[in-house]
Amino acid sequence: MNSSSKAPANVDEYIAAWSEDVQTRLTAMRKTIHEAAPEATKIISYGVPTFRLNNKNLVSFGAAKHHLGFYPTPSAIKAFGVQLSTYSAAKGSVQFPYDKPLPYDLIVEMVNFRVEEVSKKKK
Repeated sequence: MNSSSKAPANVDEYIAAWSEDVQTRLTAMRKTIHEAAPEATKIISYGVPTFRLNNKNLVSFGAAKHHLGFYPTPSAIKAFGVQLSTYSAAKGSVQFPYDKPLPYDLIVEMVNFRVEEVSKKKK
């Protein structure tokens, strides 16, 4: 992705701005999240693809030079700390390196956790 290019208007534009191999991973991430939370809407927020549910950010993801970033909020990072221990993680994010397969089952579990969390807040 060219850092001087204009901000993407939607998730498709965001994905299209990356190399083919990164596009494949971004598309897989989008599909995995969508299948786990089909009722969520997709937007660009803070420059990256974001899924929203009940007007709340559910999860976001984005590409970087050497990894795919996943942003499921600090509560999910804390709840899945053991499973994420083999990845570089921070308070609200985790890095999935391009040289390793995406942990689809873990991503689904984290999205499901966030769906439950956001749904509880709505009530």
